Amino acid sequence: MKFENGKVKDIKIAYIGGGSRGWAWGLMSDLVSASDISGAVALYDVDYDAAKANEIIGNKFNNAKGAKSVWNYNVASSLEEAVKGANFIVISILPGTFDEMQSDVHAPEEYGTYQSVGDTAGLGGIIRSLRCMPMFEEIGLAIKDYAPNAWVINYTNPMALCVKTLYRVFPKIKAFGCCHEVFAVKKFLIKALNEIKGLNVDTDDHTLAKVNVVGVNHFTWFTSAKYQDYDLFEIYKEFAQKYKDTGVGQNDTNWLNRMFESKERVKFDLFLKYGYIAAAGDRHLAEFCPGTWYLNSPKTVEDWGFAITTVDFRKKYLQDKLETSKKLVSGLEEPEIKKTGEEGVDQIRALLGLKDLVTNVNIPNVGQIPNLPLGAVVETNAVFRTDELTPIIAGNIPKNIYPLVAKAVGEQVSLDEAIAERDLEKAFMVFSESNQLKVGQDKARELFNKMIDNTKEYLKDYFN
Repeated sequence: MKFENGKVKDIKIAYIGGGSRGWAWGLMSDLVSASDISGAVALYDVDYDAAKANEIIGNKFNNAKGAKSVWNYNVASSLEEAVKGANFIVISILPGTFDEMQSDVHAPEEYGTYQSVGDTAGLGGIIRSLRCMPMFEEIGLAIKDYAPNAWVINYTNPMALCVKTLYRVFPKIKAFGCCHEVFAVKKFLIKALNEIKGLNVDTDDHTLAKVNVVGVNHFTWFTSAKYQDYDLFEIYKEFAQKYKDTGVGQNDTNWLNRMFESKERVKFDLFLKYGYIAAAGDRHLAEFCPGTWYLNSPKTVEDWGFAITTVDFRKKYLQDKLETSKKLVSGLEEPEIKKTGEEGVDQIRALLGLKDLVTNVNIPNVGQIPNLPLGAVVETNAVFRTDELTPIIAGNIPKNIYPLVAKAVGEQVSLDEAIAERDLEKAFMVFSESNQLKVGQDKARELFNKMIDNTKEYLKDYFN
């Protein structure tokens, strides 16, 4: 890297999962939107052709309207080539295919268990973890050997276990996980403030809400929240009471938006139960709670005003993205710079010393949440400065939400051990104790075996 006149040039970023459609294009847009950094991006993906398409698309972003910097994209033929000499490494992979995810999400429905996402918590998250973490072990060891001083940014789910795995195989790694769920809830608090107090605060700027974040990824909570001299807890209490039965928002007829729509009733219910603000999307929050609460049946999900994101939808969405990729490569469409709302590029800039940044991240617990196990990956605020990431002490998980959060952390720690030992019996014990299960041990075993069989192509190490 070269530092010249307040700018940093010749940065190398390795993008693992560089053939992705969506996340990769968002990163490309955010990179050329920054005027004070430039360099090269090595794209590595098991799907070489997808990465090659993104090489073409990425280089076209340099000429997009509003581009402020230049980035040279190249496909790497191996993981080693991609990470070697990298200053920053971004990980955004799909562990397996949507066929395996079809089983993760929908196989449990035959046994009365419904999942709204199935990539983090519960039954689907457990099986996904079994095939995903060996991939992360390989990535972590490659970073240890070829880029030990690189900063590593993970976007892959299940977030907490992915980050924990990186630290397990390379304890000195400088890795953290990013998630935008907290940003959306901060914006939602500003929306509530505007309605209750008749203000016109910018709801697009999540940084305006100052919050204390505690918990684990996709099951985060605010224990305090303020805007200037307004206590947003008082605002939110009034807002939640007003909309607890009807929810907020309108039903969207667009097929894409419908999969992610939410009337926020799960958030309101959890706040009114516990007195703290649940800070993630309702689809994710529901999966950390007992299966009878919000996911008892498709009708229950509908009543609570959110949606089950089906894998058939994901497959259709992928096909749409593949068509867009072809158009971008051929020139029928031109890349367009759009704000993604992600903070990855700002985090890179902060670590390069170009700004300071305080935001929520997923890193191992070193005491930022004192009443959770050390080493478990937790989500709190942290300070980014020049080559430094320091967690902010968030305080204890409040007693009344502790049982739910502690169960999620216990699952993370136990599953990490089962994966490290390639022990499917230990993994089954975690599976059989899930909040989501509504069947006895015999049926739980039957379901587990079916789901394992459906993803066995990626589990060969477990059977050796």
